Amino acid sequence: VQLQASGGGLVQAGGSLRLSCAASRRTSSNNAMGWFRQAPGTEREFVAAINYNGMTKYSDSVRGRFTISGDSARITVYLQMNSLQAEDTAIYYCAVARGSLYSTEIAMYQYWGQGTEVTVSS
Repeated sequence: VQLQASGGGLVQAGGSLRLSCAASRRTSSNNAMGWFRQAPGTEREFVAAINYNGMTKYSDSVRGRFTISGDSARITVYLQMNSLQAEDTAIYYCAVARGSLYSTEIAMYQYWGQGTEVTVSS
């Protein structure tokens, strides 16, 4: 499975962006999908994930500001990011989980996109 992330860019603090992640094909087991991010000099961290049945999970730092969603075929997953802050500046990666349930652990994801850069100016 190949993943193509897009939608990143430069935005002012308080603004919004919508990231998209398109999978080359649907996985056979309705795998969960997630978004992670990595800021310069830091480790990659969990942002949000969505189960095969639409259940979602968010990190504490983005809950209430970001929304993850996907089409029913789980071919494309979106991350709507509102009220962006300078601390949200990072490269955002989408990923396909090994199973149908979401996880916050990087090791539980088997396919990764190339990343899309988000820069929030204060």
